[in-house]
Amino acid sequence: MDLPLVSVGLPIALAIVMFGLGMSLTLGDFRRVATMPRAVLVALGLQLIVLPAVAFGLIVAFDLPGILAVGVMLLAASPGGTTANLYSHLFRGDVALNISLTALNSVIAVVTLPVITNFAIWYFDAGEGTVGLQFDKVVTVFAIVLVPVALGMVVRRFRTKLAERADKPVRIFSILVLAVVAIGALISEWAVIQPYLSDVGWVVSLFCILSLTIGYFASKAMRLGEPQAVATAMEIGIHNTTIALTIAISVLGSTVMAVPAAVYSMAMYVFATLFGLAISRVGRVREPQ
Repeated sequence: MDLPLVSVGLPIALAIVMFGLGMSLTLGDFRRVATMPRAVLVALGLQLIVLPAVAFGLIVAFDLPGILAVGVMLLAASPGGTTANLYSHLFRGDVALNISLTALNSVIAVVTLPVITNFAIWYFDAGEGTVGLQFDKVVTVFAIVLVPVALGMVVRRFRTKLAERADKPVRIFSILVLAVVAIGALISEWAVIQPYLSDVGWVVSLFCILSLTIGYFASKAMRLGEPQAVATAMEIGIHNTTIALTIAISVLGSTVMAVPAAVYSMAMYVFATLFGLAISRVGRVREPQ
């Protein structure tokens, strides 16, 4: 992908998104982790271990081509998205837990995402030659993910009112830029990616449904409260697909590898809404009359 819109625009758009995320975070969000250790450990265990295992199982079961397999693993390794906070709020989840997990996951993913992606490239022999995340590419991921978050937090710390005023405009601008860049990239490569959509669609849909279901019921099995279970389900079911798209297209140079994340970015909102409505109805039925 040599298009400036993609090679330059997508990393810049992601940096803006992560900067906006940083402006919504404080050190208190990280300190809050210490007040809910079991909920955090359950969610992180699901995010870092269970989800990649589920993705790997689906890849093998559906016999996906190597390059799509790497794309699915890249998606599984991406942290929860900030939209999880909104969905958690809508369905009475523990939003504070979501905020803490989003902050923590964004940092941890700098290490785990390259590791999981490198493993997938090696195992599935994706035919990408030397596209693995070597040191310079790890630095690239670090630069476009963690650094903007840190800068955003600095702005929030020293210019709180500015950060609050800029929050909504930055979100709107980043969404528009991402939409233009992602849609432009997919349209330009439509002839290449179209044959893969039917195969990856089933895998991505099942992955989303399983992520939400496992997140909720595993939390309940670990005796977490209903708000924490809802928060965990949304956190691991709604991914930051922007990171996966950026790494696939701009860092690894493969539009096809970005297809799973592109499809998931649309499917997750549908399934998260349906899942939230379903568990809300179940919760009402269980309430004493």
